[in-house]
Amino acid sequence: MRVFLKLVYFPATIIAALFCVAEISAQTPVPTPTPDDVGGQIKTFEVRLPVTVTQKKALVSGLGRADFTVLEDGVQQEVTFFTSEKSNPPVFVGVLMDTSPSTAGKMLFSKEAAKNFIYTVTRLRKDKAAFMTFDNEIVLRQDFTDKLDLLDNAVDKIKKTGSQTALYDAIWQFSDEKLRNVPGRRVIVLITDGDDTFSRAELKDAIDIAQRTETTIFGISTKAGFLGSVPGVEAGTVKDKGDKYLTQLCERTGGEAFFTGSMIDLEKAFKRISEELRGQYIITYRPANQNYDGTERKIEVRLTDNEKADKYKIRSKSSYRAVRDSLK
Repeated sequence: MRVFLKLVYFPATIIAALFCVAEISAQTPVPTPTPDDVGGQIKTFEVRLPVTVTQKKALVSGLGRADFTVLEDGVQQEVTFFTSEKSNPPVFVGVLMDTSPSTAGKMLFSKEAAKNFIYTVTRLRKDKAAFMTFDNEIVLRQDFTDKLDLLDNAVDKIKKTGSQTALYDAIWQFSDEKLRNVPGRRVIVLITDGDDTFSRAELKDAIDIAQRTETTIFGISTKAGFLGSVPGVEAGTVKDKGDKYLTQLCERTGGEAFFTGSMIDLEKAFKRISEELRGQYIITYRPANQNYDGTERKIEVRLTDNEKADKYKIRSKSSYRAVRDSLK
């Protein structure tokens, strides 16, 4: 049964206000006590960071808590919790597929891409996936499950496209309604070929809600087409404004955008995302500045050993906004 999620649109000023009272996440603090809580008990909040370490694109494993230093606005922070790839929590991944008019010729390909990715990333009895489509409407086709047949059926039922592309609204809605309280790592994979044409939310709003719900975004751009998949569309890498926005969206949330030009490239992208989710380090730190002052705070994760720092590259979330929010 399809579940339709209703979007309520607000002017930009109201959206901004709603963001401030919404909920915080990965990039932002996970609340605990503040002085104004009941009984005068002092609370603290913490920030959780999925961290990827690579050497010439190969994932680096085997690092420990002492290998990392976390800076917030240039000041070293107290690391309170650390997990490696062997003990990481399960992944909750939302696959959000573009079904706008420009995807009509790629529909079969996009559906196969969605199913293949779900099979690649979901570990039975541990991880869970959900499937959503977006055009002028945003529809949750399958809620979180580890049953691949349900996900397959949800993807197979997609038969037609809509009239617009509400990409940022889809990210906002899925992050806020579906990822906010799940007990694990939160991930969105976008399969899209176009720019946003319909959202009330803007790029900065999508980044903000993803940061506040600890959501990492990976993007798969099908804009360039694939040899033999879309008549009249040449394969290759496109770098227009929409692609730059997709790159920014992914990088600001600790993920990565992939611009695939062949089926082989696409399979490599899926495998890359899956391996990265398996090989991430999770670092939690307690900010020295415990004020919910609404400011954007810059995060930098470094390797403590200079020799390792010269060899390895780190990717993680780069900032969060210090607003009061809560995750379960």
